[in-house]
Amino acid sequence: MTEEIVDKPLPSPSGFAEPFWEAGAEGRLLLIRCKSCNESRVPSSEVCPNCLSVDFEWYEASGLGVIYTYGVMHRLYHPAFEQDLPYNLVVVELQEGPHLPGNIIGIENDALRVGMPVQVVWQKYSDISIPRFQATT
Repeated sequence: MTEEIVDKPLPSPSGFAEPFWEAGAEGRLLLIRCKSCNESRVPSSEVCPNCLSVDFEWYEASGLGVIYTYGVMHRLYHPAFEQDLPYNLVVVELQEGPHLPGNIIGIENDALRVGMPVQVVWQKYSDISIPRFQATT
């Protein structure tokens, strides 16, 4: 019997968020700043959730933050992640304020702690780079 290889689900960059993914391919993290209320956010919507403005600008973020919350997945939810079990999911509070979900790489899951300083790194998959995080000292 041959083992079926399942590709991991990846984002399909399009529309207004394309600058985020293009910068990621260059190893840079871009965020959005609302020109009306100055709220920073990740590019999940063109509309500011704070003031509902659609007037925004892109800016380069530091890529630094701290683990806001995390979990370790022991159960298989998608066949493409079977070889990764157990794997972590984190929400990082970026230095600029927004929260960005991802994974911590380079350390054991039992070493993860809320408040742990991290920095964004970009891992290339196929034609897209995905934001991940590494612990910093």
